Amino acid sequence: MRYVISPGGELRGELRVASDKSISHRAVLLAALADGKSEISNVLMGEDVRATIAAVQACGVEVNEDGKRLIVKGKGGLASPVGDIDCGNSGTLMRLFCGVAAGWNVNTRLVGDSSLMKRPMRRITEPLECMGADITDKNGCPPVQITAGKRLFGMSHKLPVASAQIKSALLLAGLRAEGETAVIEPFASRDHTERMLQMFGVPVRREGLCCAVSGKAVLSPTRIKIPADPSSAAFFMVGSVIAPNSDLLLKEVCVNPTRNGVIELLRRMGAHIEMLNPRKMGSEPVADIRVVGGSLRGIDIVGAEVPAAIDDLPALFVAAATAHGKTRLTGASELRHKESDRIAAMADGLQRLGVGCETTEDGIVIEGRGDKKSVFSGGEVDSCGDHRIAMAFTMAALRAKDSVVVNDCDNVSTSFPGFGKMATAAGIRIAVSKD
Repeated sequence: MRYVISPGGELRGELRVASDKSISHRAVLLAALADGKSEISNVLMGEDVRATIAAVQACGVEVNEDGKRLIVKGKGGLASPVGDIDCGNSGTLMRLFCGVAAGWNVNTRLVGDSSLMKRPMRRITEPLECMGADITDKNGCPPVQITAGKRLFGMSHKLPVASAQIKSALLLAGLRAEGETAVIEPFASRDHTERMLQMFGVPVRREGLCCAVSGKAVLSPTRIKIPADPSSAAFFMVGSVIAPNSDLLLKEVCVNPTRNGVIELLRRMGAHIEMLNPRKMGSEPVADIRVVGGSLRGIDIVGAEVPAAIDDLPALFVAAATAHGKTRLTGASELRHKESDRIAAMADGLQRLGVGCETTEDGIVIEGRGDKKSVFSGGEVDSCGDHRIAMAFTMAALRAKDSVVVNDCDNVSTSFPGFGKMATAAGIRIAVSKD
């Protein structure tokens, strides 16, 4: 699948972007572990979350689907599946399910698509081994084999990098371990797991950058409503900021402080962003976000700011190209281990569209071209099969001289089904075609 986006345009009106993928994954997993019937509404029915639904169903949990609402009938645990668990393209599912399988006595092997089978797993398997799990990977990558029957013991683990996926995997395993399992991060990563565990009745001890759970936990069923995904909203925020005369309202967006990095960074660049009607949706804060087009300036982004914006940085790179002056990113080596090497993929695409940039081991320097009406020349870029790269370069066409063609966009459906239609409704001149 490819996107062909005509140059120019502006974003106006109101949108409710796709529901949050991270929260949807966790809601399905925790509901499956609870003892009783949970109801989850506004679930993101993208390919990644469907892989999570299929995984718990393979482990004996009944899941009934009614539009964007799920009824999950948990049994207080999971049975070992017959055959492998196919995680598709979802690193979140694979990493979190390692913790679930190790802690909840599930015998299984986790596999995925060609991209996922290259992603690093040792940071998950090693601490789980230290807890007592019988878990193996293949040279640090999937497939991952978890053998049931081992007794787990809680421990205190200091993460070398801030990672919500690693933290969540260890906490999920710790729910059934002996004693307390504590995870200490260098910087705060997204905390959806900790918040949601408390909704399911599990006490979570939180002190600064440490969070901990005690073993032998029992999860009680609950009702959860999923807010709009801030990482999906980020693309439309950037599109509205960079396109003159734009004025867009994004409804019901999760504004969890551990996910608000893109808003704070865009504001520091000079963007006009308002958070309206703040409220709570379950355990998560939400708001309606108004974004108005304007002029941006380059900024420096350092490692401590990366975790709260990790999925939004490709979109931010597009904004940086339209800014006055350089934008420098450091401390973001984790970007090289996502669905693609996002530093390399974005740098290649920016250069193909006429924007100067230079990569480093853990970041990038982007030469802003804010003095130009048409920042991007137009041309053809490769998304490398990465949904966030594809959506980022879609927004670049708003400030391009000629059409932008983005190749290999099939995986956009993993996080944002219906993206093309919503982009069109917002004012982007996008045509979706299949080769």
